[in-house]
Amino acid sequence: MIGLKRGVALGLSMLALAACEPGAISQGADFQRKYDGARKALEDGNYDLAVRNYAALMPSAGPLEPRLRLEYAHALLRADRHDEAAAVAGAVARGQSGSNRAAALAVEGTALHESALADMRAGRAAPDKLRRAEAALAEMLRLDPSLDPLGAMQSRRDEIAGSLRRG
Repeated sequence: MIGLKRGVALGLSMLALAACEPGAISQGADFQRKYDGARKALEDGNYDLAVRNYAALMPSAGPLEPRLRLEYAHALLRADRHDEAAAVAGAVARGQSGSNRAAALAVEGTALHESALADMRAGRAAPDKLRRAEAALAEMLRLDPSLDPLGAMQSRRDEIAGSLRRG
């Protein structure tokens, strides 16, 4: 039975490949190579390169677009482009549900908090950003607490609450 299932799966895969246009297979490999480069740049701390690489991938991402957009938002966050990261992650969150929404909310809340901290260091009050950050993290923790196994998001949320209380 397992052999039959594998055979059917292999046959369907080959049929799908045969139905592709000749350029589609190489485009898939090229996309994978470019994605690997963007991901490596992010993991290696080369955030500006990661931002550029993810941005270049977006137009051809197809159904992977929400995932790539979230990784792009994460690269923006790491590149200290907090307001952009919050906007991109917020847009992703609005189009998702469940754990996918929670992941986007984690990036949005973190970016908003970091932006508010930068504003406060510059002498500007940022209560709206802090409230939005707190709301994003609260929803994230409610939707999927497993995304915060070490409690970092809850700690960030507690820090935000303290900042809001102090005014």
